[in-house]
Amino acid sequence: MPAPAGKPRKVPRVLVLGGGTVGLYSARRLRRRLGKREAAIVVVDPRPYMTYAPFLPEAAAGSIDPRNVVAPHRRALKGVDVLQGHVTQIEHAARRVEITPVEGEPYWVTYDHLVVGLGSVARTLPIPGLAEQGIGFKNVEEAIALRNHVLGRIDVAASTWDPELRRRMLTFVFVGGGFAGIEALGEVEDMARYAVRKYKQIEQEELRFVLVEGSPRILPEVSEELGGYTLEQLRKRDIEIFLSTFLSSCVDGHVVLSNKVEFDAETIVWTAGVKANPVLQQSDLPLDKLGRVICNAYLQVTAEDGTVVADAWAAGDCAAVPDLYNPGKFCPPNAQHALREGNHIGDNLALVLRSAQPTEYKHRNVGAVASLGMYKGVAQMFGRIKVRGFLAWVLHRTYHVFAMPTFNRKLRIAVGWTGSLLLRREVVALGSLHDPRAEFRAASVPAAPKDAPAAPVAEAPALPPQKAEKDSPAERDARPA
Repeated sequence: MPAPAGKPRKVPRVLVLGGGTVGLYSARRLRRRLGKREAAIVVVDPRPYMTYAPFLPEAAAGSIDPRNVVAPHRRALKGVDVLQGHVTQIEHAARRVEITPVEGEPYWVTYDHLVVGLGSVARTLPIPGLAEQGIGFKNVEEAIALRNHVLGRIDVAASTWDPELRRRMLTFVFVGGGFAGIEALGEVEDMARYAVRKYKQIEQEELRFVLVEGSPRILPEVSEELGGYTLEQLRKRDIEIFLSTFLSSCVDGHVVLSNKVEFDAETIVWTAGVKANPVLQQSDLPLDKLGRVICNAYLQVTAEDGTVVADAWAAGDCAAVPDLYNPGKFCPPNAQHALREGNHIGDNLALVLRSAQPTEYKHRNVGAVASLGMYKGVAQMFGRIKVRGFLAWVLHRTYHVFAMPTFNRKLRIAVGWTGSLLLRREVVALGSLHDPRAEFRAASVPAAPKDAPAAPVAEAPALPPQKAEKDSPAERDARPA
């Protein structure tokens, strides 16, 4: 796709890096503002869809079909070219970007204007065992995997008689007490307790949920009062909470905390923050000490001295965007700002391409909403209005369904919620989705010869214990240990 040497394009090309919230909304807004003869728009992303991150906890809990928390680029970006691949190098001085497709050789794409919306990745730490044992929570694939993993552990534990192994299977650890961690914990715990009601072999008390947070409080995005209320509600649900505590090790599932507490767990979910996409280090764009692209209030990329870098724009989690309502601070990396910043880039770039002056991005935070499971939530609106319980849960759902792009997805989510309320949610694990060819590979192994010596058959162990209330005292006394 490089432009022929010596032949400038008649229509300027806008290259949008990242098809997440910033990329999708900026491309959509720019397409609406400018005709095809005014700008050619190209979006690059390794996935063919945008993930609406605030709905990941509900997708993990089965309250929303995972397919409905994503917006397919081909449907949402009409009139926009989409390239599926990873951005591996940015040379803005030469106005070109290297793209590595899933299959095939890398290639370069030239452009006239650049929009950087590459987002963020999980901010991990060199903790022994984390890379091998941890489950991230940044995309819809991880949300599906977490749901199947949790329900799968419950299924297996119901048929396991080893008490130590059952305890390990039914222990679920969440590291990080921000919005992502608290919402994921609240939704998954709610789902797991609902699922266990269908198992005679597992008591509710056997489920162990643990939250580990390095700071003295949770939900720093809301007031201390609401953070304290959330803490109280989680503890009422028998969730163990360790504040001012860090994960020291989790090798082979053996969890060691900084306060010397140790236990075994087969589920460790990491939601302890994000960092700017590391591919930005392979660019000539100016970055701050956190690896974010330096921007001004117009969302233009700037050098450290404030000089505007021509034809470059950035926003979202990968950009240091000044917060004009909080001088000296930057806009937080959340969907509320990313959506508006994306639209603002589209407006400003359209103005510049029509030789007009861009405008400053400013947005006063209207509040924060968080779900803590079915019918439970907290919300803080306009700084002073604090809402708890069912009403906060309704506000959470209402706000985010309106923020979800495309009417198609809004309708599907609303219909799904209605179905869940009337028919209750499904709590079945589809763990084989993660390795669908496993059974076929096993079936392809040649059968053992008939004259081969038979393997010794061990005596069948006792069945897993049933719930106490289902057995009579005599049956419990007679049951094998």
